[in-house]
Amino acid sequence: MITVALVDDQHLIRAGLRSLLASDRDLQVVAEASDGRRGVDAALRTRPDVVLMDLRMPVMNGIEATRLIRAEESLAQTHVLVLTTFDDDRDVLEAVRAGAAGYLMKDAAGTELRDAVRRAASGERLLSPGILDRLLKIVASTPAAPEPDPRLSRLSERELEVLIRVGHGDTNEEIAGTLYISPATSRTYVSRILGKLGARDRTELAVIAYRSGLVS
Repeated sequence: MITVALVDDQHLIRAGLRSLLASDRDLQVVAEASDGRRGVDAALRTRPDVVLMDLRMPVMNGIEATRLIRAEESLAQTHVLVLTTFDDDRDVLEAVRAGAAGYLMKDAAGTELRDAVRRAASGERLLSPGILDRLLKIVASTPAAPEPDPRLSRLSERELEVLIRVGHGDTNEEIAGTLYISPATSRTYVSRILGKLGARDRTELAVIAYRSGLVS
C-alpha cells in the first residue's frame, strides 16, 4: 500500500485527487491539508510515502513546506510530488532546490497521476522533458558561454553518455532503451554519477550537463 497526503488550499482539487487515487487499491490517501504548515504537520503525523503538494497556498507555501519535509529526518522516506499550473516557472525551480521529487500538472490524466505517485514512492525523480526545458530556460536567462566542469573528468565515457540523456530529461527506462542497457544498469549509472559529481538529484545533473555544454 502506498500512502499519500494531499496538500492544496482548494477543496475541489483535493476531492478530485482523492477520487482519482481511490480507483486503485494500492493507493491510499491518509491525510489532507489546506496550507503548507498543516501539510508539514500532517506529514509528521502520518509519515506518508508521497505528499502531493500545491505550490501557492496561504500560511505557508509549498516550497517552504517541501523544504521542511525534506529536512526532517523522520520523513526521509517521504517524497514530495509538486502540483503545478506553471503560473511561475521560478516557483518550480525553487521547489527543485527545496528537494521535490517531481512535478505534475494539475490537469494530468488519472493514469498519469497514479503512475507518478508510484514512481515517486519508489524513489524515482520525475522530470519530464517539457518541465526540464522550462527550467533550463531560466538557467539560460543570463547568457554565458558553456564552461567545462572539472568534475566531468571523473566520469567514464559511458557515464557521460548517461549524463547527456539525463540532461535531455530521459527516464531510466528511456536511457536504457537508447543506450541498450537494462533499466537497473541505468539506475546504477545515475546513482554513480550523482556520487561522483556531488549532485543531489537528476535536476542538478541536468543543469550541470547544460552549463557544461553537453546539452544545448
